Amino acid sequence: MMTAALISNKPEFVKLFLENGVRLKEFVTWDTLLYLYQNLDPSCLFHSKLQKVLAEEPERPVSAPPAPRVQMHHVAQVLRELLGDFTQPLYPRPRTGDRPRLLLPVPNIKLNVQGVSLRSLYKRSPGHVAFTMDPVRDLLIWAIIQNRRELAEIIWAQSQDCIAAALACSKILKELSKEEEDTDSLEEMLALADEYEHRAIGVFTECHRKDEDRAQKLLTRVSEAWGKTTCLQLALEAKDMKFVSHGGVQAFLTKVWWGQLCVDNGLWRVIACMLAFPLLYTGLISFRERRLQAGPGLPRVRAFFNAPVVIFHLNILSYFAFLCLFAYVLMVDFQPTPSCCEYLIYFWLFSLVCEELRQLFYDPDEFGLMKMALLYFSDFWNKLDIGAILLFIAGLTCRLIPALLYPGRIILSLDFIMFCLRLMHIFTISKTLGPKIIIVKRMMKDVFFFLFLLAVWVVSFGVAKQAILIHNESRVDWIFRGVVYQSYLTIFGQMPAYIDGVNFSLDQCSPNGTDPYKPKCPESDAVRHEPAFPEWLTVILLCLYLLFTNILLLNLLIAMFNYTFQQVQEHTDQIWKFQRHDLIEEYQGRPPAPPPFILLSHLHLFIKRVVLKIPARRRKQLKSKLEKNEEAALLSWEIYLKESYLQNQQYQQKQRPEQKIQDIGNKVSTMVDLLEMESLKRSGSMEQRLASLEEQVAQTSRALHWVMKALRDGGFGSEEGIPAPAPQKASEGQDLEPDGRQEEEDVGDTHHVNARHLLYPNSHVTRFPVPNEKVPWETAFLIYDPPFYTDDRKDRGLVDPMGNALEPLSGISYNAVDGPIDRRSFHGVYVVQDGLPLNPMGRTGLRGRGSLGCFGPNHTLQPVITRWRRNQDGAICRKSIKKMLEVLVVKHSLSEHWALPGGSREPGEILPRKLKQVLRREFWSSFQNLLTQGTEVYRGYVDDPRNTDNAWIETVAISIHFSDQSDMDLKRLNSHLHACDPGMSVRWQVVDRRIPLYANHKTILQKVATLYGAFY
Repeated sequence: MMTAALISNKPEFVKLFLENGVRLKEFVTWDTLLYLYQNLDPSCLFHSKLQKVLAEEPERPVSAPPAPRVQMHHVAQVLRELLGDFTQPLYPRPRTGDRPRLLLPVPNIKLNVQGVSLRSLYKRSPGHVAFTMDPVRDLLIWAIIQNRRELAEIIWAQSQDCIAAALACSKILKELSKEEEDTDSLEEMLALADEYEHRAIGVFTECHRKDEDRAQKLLTRVSEAWGKTTCLQLALEAKDMKFVSHGGVQAFLTKVWWGQLCVDNGLWRVIACMLAFPLLYTGLISFRERRLQAGPGLPRVRAFFNAPVVIFHLNILSYFAFLCLFAYVLMVDFQPTPSCCEYLIYFWLFSLVCEELRQLFYDPDEFGLMKMALLYFSDFWNKLDIGAILLFIAGLTCRLIPALLYPGRIILSLDFIMFCLRLMHIFTISKTLGPKIIIVKRMMKDVFFFLFLLAVWVVSFGVAKQAILIHNESRVDWIFRGVVYQSYLTIFGQMPAYIDGVNFSLDQCSPNGTDPYKPKCPESDAVRHEPAFPEWLTVILLCLYLLFTNILLLNLLIAMFNYTFQQVQEHTDQIWKFQRHDLIEEYQGRPPAPPPFILLSHLHLFIKRVVLKIPARRRKQLKSKLEKNEEAALLSWEIYLKESYLQNQQYQQKQRPEQKIQDIGNKVSTMVDLLEMESLKRSGSMEQRLASLEEQVAQTSRALHWVMKALRDGGFGSEEGIPAPAPQKASEGQDLEPDGRQEEEDVGDTHHVNARHLLYPNSHVTRFPVPNEKVPWETAFLIYDPPFYTDDRKDRGLVDPMGNALEPLSGISYNAVDGPIDRRSFHGVYVVQDGLPLNPMGRTGLRGRGSLGCFGPNHTLQPVITRWRRNQDGAICRKSIKKMLEVLVVKHSLSEHWALPGGSREPGEILPRKLKQVLRREFWSSFQNLLTQGTEVYRGYVDDPRNTDNAWIETVAISIHFSDQSDMDLKRLNSHLHACDPGMSVRWQVVDRRIPLYANHKTILQKVATLYGAFY
């Protein structure tokens, strides 16, 4: 049941199972998890990625034992691609000697738990053994990769390592969104990723508010369940800037940045102690630990110079000294033979190269050389360092060759620019300059794309100008100057002197292009020494060029810069806090000595790693593995605060105005339902009491009738003095349809009850009392002497003749189609006695045709038009797991009950008269087609108060059901519903046993609900 609920995405059932004793640690087994992954939604992106992994899997040999196609190590491979290579595989690859586990068959179970104890649904299988350390994690990943929001929310609420789980979900969703092609799914994934980032922030806020130290331990704790990574690393890899910019995370990074120093130390104190370390003995610098504050001098000096903030500023001073020395050598002391200062630069650069190599090969997490190389070169500043170093080596090589001394100096001068650009990375730690550097980096991308647009105009104008002015210029350098250089300078106001012919002079150019220091003269008249090119054309081209470049393109660039600035400025603080971590981590693991003294630290590291074979270890401040007891206590504390966070979220959700309005609406709906139920109960009780009173009055009337008849037969009184009994009103007028004022009876009950009511509807006629045992015609009833009654109807052309004379009735053909009237019965051939047909269901206590139109069966049609009841989201409403129906009903203003839109029909017509009264004429033919396609649910006799011994009602009930709310026939039906009679109402009514409908109509409606398995 639990597996079926998960696969079919039924979060309500999953929540119900968890609340009633299902334990995920016992439920999530190897077989269950494999079955879930084998039944992934084929439309999800993870399914296609898993299929690609399976396609790359080598085929198993024929002799190998059979194994399921999807294995958990395949899933782990895809998950590692999503989480990142910094994590370990979540599911291990099976060893060669392990036998593959066979999946147990899981049946296709329908979710029907009515009347079944939920605890009995879940039984632990003795052969199942849980194989994962965190089953909640496994189900959470399975739900997240399919983007199932509600299911993932329920499972995440059960998780232990909830902050890491939320950050991992954010990472997985963001990676999947990069490959998702569907725009709607992509937006849903990003929204869900942002939601889980907010959950991680919410839980961490609760933890940080309670205990800062414990909260910081959660950031750096190694999570075995999530591939031996940390919450901080997950947030950084997922680029969860909101989480990283959280005050608690930034406080932790600041704590790491200051090392063992107090964070409230002024920067001027740090610089003063750097320049004069004996000041450390004066207490100018305060430490977090008392033993350092009051201890001997050497540990204090070691703690001070090992602080990342001190290492950073020492490196800044060292780098500025390197740049100053480099500039001095280039401008003042660049000799054919390298001087001492230049040799010092070489030594200094060698220390920088060694430091870059240390960063490249530093692998405390054992990722491997290839992975570390990819991580190293993924950083822009590392690429800039490598480029500056390689350019320096190239310049140094040229410089050491006497013939290439000057080119070497040029290369080194360009290299100096690259080393100066490296200062921007150093300034990213500054809260003032750091955000501005981020904005500059974004604007450089805008400039890069802008240059493509600018190049089109520069080249097009330059080529056209050069071709018009100069004839056959063969010098490449002057072609470049004329096409690109002069065109580019024109943007900034440096106009060509001869483009308009005003300042034309042959002395400023070379007629044949032989002078290497002068441009070739433009087209000119050799005799008059005047320009021969079309001046008006070149002026027009220049004006158009300046219009598009100076006004259009430059303003476009300014607008792009403005947009980038506004876009980045809103999130500059978050971006700066996010990138601040990289600099802190770099200097937290950097040797304390600055270049060139850092070579001593490198020598020490070389001896430890290469000679003594001591492995590298990551600083505990950024990644620490806790003891089991301490970790269990920390996770229990996190779970407790997670519950507090969820309770606060629920409370805030209830306090929202939209939620309050919805709650008030639900309460009002509940009150209305209760009031309607109470009204129905009262009306039902009143109907029962009235029915009981009517029965007592009827019995009293029968007794008095017998008494009066006995007295009259004995000679007492006369027939004129007998009082007439009060007439009984019909519920539905003259229309031929079932009536049900008594208790609900079956449509086909052989002992009709309503047809034996003592008072005939809408008349003063009293039936002859017929006991139940005397109803069948086969039973002798010697004293049976019913009165004869035939109503004088207005529509005489459509009814049989009146009176009990046989001559007018002799022309009627019973048990056959008599002209336009079908006198055949659904119950077979009925008996005709003394020229009159007999009711196949037995005696009624009244002869004649009563208020009915024809002797014999009077056929009616009852169309039962239904649709599914749906909520505002379009989902089908359910009650007791069953779907709910809505039925189309009508009501007269004088009636207390609703009725089905059916009844008698005109001769030759298909639709009942009552249906025509609520349906526009243009839809009649379409509805006839719906009737032919409908399902017949009942055909036969109807127990009605207007039935007599010689006339009765038989009906055909046809169900017309619209299962799709977008059905065009349903929309047309709703648009054509119109009550022609002001006293007639029509509406869609929810199907329920309490519906205010006639009893026989309820019985027909119950058959329809049973047909579609709906609630009744």
